Amino acid sequence: MRYREQFGSGPGLGPGSGTCLISVENISPSIIKSLYSAAASLYRTNPWKRLRPDHLFGVKVGKDSDWTGKKQPFPCVQFIGGDGGDLALYMFRSENDAKKMMGSRETIRAPNVEVLRATYEVESLMFPSHKKMIKSLLLEISGADRFPVFDVCRCNSSGELRCRNPTIEELRFIYGVVKAVSLVHPLLQEDYDSPKWSKFISFDPFIETVDVQWPADMSKGNDLVAVTFSHPPGQGYTEKSNSSAASTPTKQSAASTPTKHSDFKKEETFFDLKSIGSLRQCAQCEKEVFGESIIFCDHCNGIIYCSSLCQKQHWKESHKGVCGLYKAMMEREDELAINIFTFPCSNEHSCKYLEILGNGIHKKGMWRRKCPCYSHCPFGLLPTTDKLSESWGGLEDDEYPHESLLQKDRISNPVLLSSWPEYYNLRSLPLSSPVADILSHPLTVYYILTTLSVVSKNLLLKGKEVILHYIGPEEELDWMPAFTEISHILNGMGNVQIVMVGPGVPTNLSGSTLGIGSRVRVNIVRGIYQEEAPYLPPPHVVIGLNCGFDSYSSWIGALELIKSKGLSAFFTDQSEILCAKAKQVIRGAGLHITHPVTPNPFRSPVRNYSLSTNLPSYSNGFVLGVNT
Repeated sequence: MRYREQFGSGPGLGPGSGTCLISVENISPSIIKSLYSAAASLYRTNPWKRLRPDHLFGVKVGKDSDWTGKKQPFPCVQFIGGDGGDLALYMFRSENDAKKMMGSRETIRAPNVEVLRATYEVESLMFPSHKKMIKSLLLEISGADRFPVFDVCRCNSSGELRCRNPTIEELRFIYGVVKAVSLVHPLLQEDYDSPKWSKFISFDPFIETVDVQWPADMSKGNDLVAVTFSHPPGQGYTEKSNSSAASTPTKQSAASTPTKHSDFKKEETFFDLKSIGSLRQCAQCEKEVFGESIIFCDHCNGIIYCSSLCQKQHWKESHKGVCGLYKAMMEREDELAINIFTFPCSNEHSCKYLEILGNGIHKKGMWRRKCPCYSHCPFGLLPTTDKLSESWGGLEDDEYPHESLLQKDRISNPVLLSSWPEYYNLRSLPLSSPVADILSHPLTVYYILTTLSVVSKNLLLKGKEVILHYIGPEEELDWMPAFTEISHILNGMGNVQIVMVGPGVPTNLSGSTLGIGSRVRVNIVRGIYQEEAPYLPPPHVVIGLNCGFDSYSSWIGALELIKSKGLSAFFTDQSEILCAKAKQVIRGAGLHITHPVTPNPFRSPVRNYSLSTNLPSYSNGFVLGVNT
């Protein structure tokens, strides 16, 4: 045991050193928590199952100019421990440095090579300073009994290992890498042309760019950063071409910024939704337009017209003043698209769209609220079933979350999720499952309670109850089987009482209480929020999803109550233009926006289209907050 404590076991440089993040200059507890949460997310995806030290990966976080010296600090990544020993992520200054330390059976201590490491250690073997930090900050555990140790190591000419604390910039870099790697390594495709007798898994050349959201304390003016992950290092994007030669990956210079890659096997898994067609409406004369007869604004591509005459007239009357804004919003199309899923994520005609999902989920289960066919039925009163499979519209058994708790090893510690890949991995769901379109509502509630609201997060981590006022429920009233997921993933945390209040609640449901899972209770109340609030238990947080502030006059009174009581509140809406209108309504009520408009990581991946605009629009697409 003492030998292992000092030298570790198997490949690698041994266990983490005596460094401790609490000693890093300018670090905050929230940054440490974010790093541990990101490391736990990576651990759950288990990259070591397939990846070995011989697999080297290139990584680029943002632009070279974002970093000291105008270059990426540690652009080469290696996974240690897949073939035995300590599990770790190693990052090198160059691919050449990585190769210097790659021995046939163990890591070579090459002199003057610096390595940025995240080593997963058993808590019982950690230094007292680490144990104290973990306990005092309630840091997230990785797996059953491990926590990451972050350090930078260098061997001197005599082979002696010297370690130091990473700088705040190096920690920022490793955060971006860890978050991105968690998302993209499952997409690596095995090279089946490699020798069958070899135990070593080879992968096809690969490159993928994903967006990572910086924690508040790490952001430097930009909430999101593009992280590019490639194998082998230096792999470039394929140039799009109709020729067969275009299938051969091409190199690109390290100084260039790659275009986001979003064509991963789409030809095999995606339907041609253009064949479905959609009916749109001219923004000027409101004439119906269809298919190839649709004309878009030449400048922003975000507004729909029936003719160039209407386009010119609309430009003079109103569009000229907002075209630049619309263009900026349209330029975020790639950034907002969630490209990991293999089911169709473009909904131009809801009924036809649902027909092609799964085995055809149109007019089935909870999906009945995703099209107008059941609009005649009051919210909350759709005929229900006790069979979970029927609630999910007859999806295959492995395509929807079951009532059983989490994964094979039954995680007993709090789980703080921050993305769809993390959730799908935790619940062992295939990326072909469309359930994210409905689960966006309950998982947005979960995300607000466990990440955005500090008050509710602290209460839940202490095992206490959080009271949530949920304003304006509609289709959610028929999605209670989906809301049980909040209970399932509040694993090892406290309880939540959700009070749903709104005029859309049918009279015969008002006053009812539903127990959905062991940790969540839902009370349903019909009425206007500001009129019913005095009779409700005081909330820790208020939530409204897909609010449409400019469409409902009753929001004014609700916002005035939120202001007078100083209530912490979070709201979502589908597009940036709707959020801009929401900000005007909120400020008109005398409130200040304390959580700025940001993309919601648990937005629905399915893009919706309005009649007269082409702006990116997703259910629960963006989140903002007041009194946070």
